[in-house]
Amino acid sequence: MNTRVKICGLTRVEDVKAAVASGADAIGFVFYEPSPRAVTLAQAETLARHIPAFVSLVGLFVNPSKAQVQETLKRIPLDLLQFHGDESPVFCHQFGRRWIKAIRVQRAGQIEQAFRDYDLASGLLVDAWDPERYGGTGHSFNWDLIPSDRSLPLILAGGLSSDNVFGAIEKVRPWAVDVSGGVEKSKGIKDIEKISEFIKEAHRF
Repeated sequence: MNTRVKICGLTRVEDVKAAVASGADAIGFVFYEPSPRAVTLAQAETLARHIPAFVSLVGLFVNPSKAQVQETLKRIPLDLLQFHGDESPVFCHQFGRRWIKAIRVQRAGQIEQAFRDYDLASGLLVDAWDPERYGGTGHSFNWDLIPSDRSLPLILAGGLSSDNVFGAIEKVRPWAVDVSGGVEKSKGIKDIEKISEFIKEAHRF
């Protein structure tokens, strides 16, 4: 079974079209203003028009207010919510929409605890820790901290590119991989060839 691929942090129509044409399973929009990959609701409305049936649209939030998420859902046809901050399980689950929780891995046992805490999620995304940034660091972490016994689908992120995604999938056996910086020319500007190569390598396993 092919590992699913999410291309995150898209800001341009041509990048959305390229990701879809290359076979991405999911497209991620960042609704976190400090991020260089952030999009406004107006931008997201335009971009979303180019996402066809059977490609999931994911909205990434970092410690949002309830009102922010609700307003986004009114305007953008999100299939899945991704919470990448310090949100509680209760907060994540209140919107009547499927959701995944991202955690920034620092220590042994952290992933197992997250599986228990966020047991109502549709998946758990594991990313590299950075004291100042919530994802998009371009760094990987110690994959040996990832348990083989998983109660939720596991999504691997952090420092992935076409150079290492095959090996990452071979070692970790994730449900999906999530990439942003590894397929960019510059922050928020994707590279069409890098997107294509990444998806080819991810599906080679």
